[in-house]
Amino acid sequence: MQITTENILLIGSVLLFLSLIAGKTSYRFGIPVLILFLGIGMLAGSEGIGRINFDNPKAAQFIGIVALNVILFSGGLETGWDSVKPVLWKGLTLSTLGVLLTAGILGIFVWAVTDFTIYEGLLLGSIVSSTDSASVFSILRSKKLALKGNLRSILELESGSNDPMAYVLTIVFTSLVTLPDTKVSSVLLVFIQQLVLGGLFGFLSGRISKEVINKINLDYEGLYTVLIVAIMIFTFSFANALGGNGFLAVYLAAIYLGNQEILHRKKFIKTFDGFAWLMQIVLFLTLGLLVFPTQIVPVITIGIIISLFLIIVARPLSVFVSLLFFKIQNRSRLFISWVGLRGAVPIVFATYPLLAGVEQANMIFNIVFFISITSLIIQGTTVPVVARLLHLTLPEKAKQRTKTDIQLSETMRSLLTQITIPEGCDVINKPLYELGIPDTSLITLIERNGQYIVPCGTTSLMAGDNLFLISENNNDLEKVYKSLSLPYPLINS
Repeated sequence: MQITTENILLIGSVLLFLSLIAGKTSYRFGIPVLILFLGIGMLAGSEGIGRINFDNPKAAQFIGIVALNVILFSGGLETGWDSVKPVLWKGLTLSTLGVLLTAGILGIFVWAVTDFTIYEGLLLGSIVSSTDSASVFSILRSKKLALKGNLRSILELESGSNDPMAYVLTIVFTSLVTLPDTKVSSVLLVFIQQLVLGGLFGFLSGRISKEVINKINLDYEGLYTVLIVAIMIFTFSFANALGGNGFLAVYLAAIYLGNQEILHRKKFIKTFDGFAWLMQIVLFLTLGLLVFPTQIVPVITIGIIISLFLIIVARPLSVFVSLLFFKIQNRSRLFISWVGLRGAVPIVFATYPLLAGVEQANMIFNIVFFISITSLIIQGTTVPVVARLLHLTLPEKAKQRTKTDIQLSETMRSLLTQITIPEGCDVINKPLYELGIPDTSLITLIERNGQYIVPCGTTSLMAGDNLFLISENNNDLEKVYKSLSLPYPLINS
């Protein structure tokens, strides 16, 4: 089947629906969701039952760049500075030195066991040097695992910030493979330039964007989402135009914005969380369509060798060396090493050699794809087991307490209001999801007959209920009163 303008929406919607069903299944059984998304793409591809012909690395790369921007931006918005600050240097060391060591160790190994040149080996090592957080935490959530200490924060920071480093290394070694006479000094200059300019512009973009969002005063609330999408795209593209790393700029700008007082910040976080999931599904499906399973078979043997070396040697060695000067238990180092999942990002990066005309590009792409699959199968399905074996999971009581805590530590200009539902009110016996309460407001607790209830969307209101509500401003609070069919008081305490 050929993808055409007429059928692309039908095909896309069917694949999205199947992916959502598959994702629900994987969440329940602890299977990495990425495997199922890729599997659906492969089944729908030219060598699968769907027979959809898609052999366009350039289109796949474009989709990958857009998706990675959204995923990084969403991750940055959700990264709380309070949780990151204690592990900042550990995470940054893993996402820089750790990536360099992984790329170097694996690259030299590939050069030693294959007919690749040293630059081609280092290129492959660079492509698979970054980790994937989405699959890891989907497994942790599905198994209801809570990790001791600040392990989760370390893993989140590393996985969110190491893609830019892997991207820079991929571009550098792609250039060295295609132009072997390039001076190493000029390559190092490009390397430093990418990181420095990307980092500086990301921070600058975040600061300017904060002022723009708070002062632009748009007439329609929905336009603020359009504004922040424009900010994300501009940050990436302008950073690239300056010669910096656009991915790093986007991530840092999002972290800055996520920890500042900006209008509709909570709404942005929720919206981009949905965008990120959509982009992940689209990206995984696209990469599944792009691969030809029959081309994977010839690389299975060498793929297993390289993948096992990455999991057992390269990743643990890079983690232990990177964390050598930090006070952290060896079992925590082992767990961080094991949670080195490779996902969709390395497959996207593997399209760069394809488009650059690298001689071994097809071989590299197929090996990278195989490494991602085996990493998810071997490591992804055993993350909960390893966490328990290393005694890094919280006791059951602690997990329950963690789950029910209400976090209000983030900086926000919010109104905390108590509203009582009177007798005869129109909303009595109606569930919350039917009331149209704005996203910028949150009912955190309901006091009913001396008991406190943490509400959900299906919670119905009763006469005499005391609602404890958080709203961003008076305008949003007035909308809540309207949703509850109550008169808005002139004075709120």
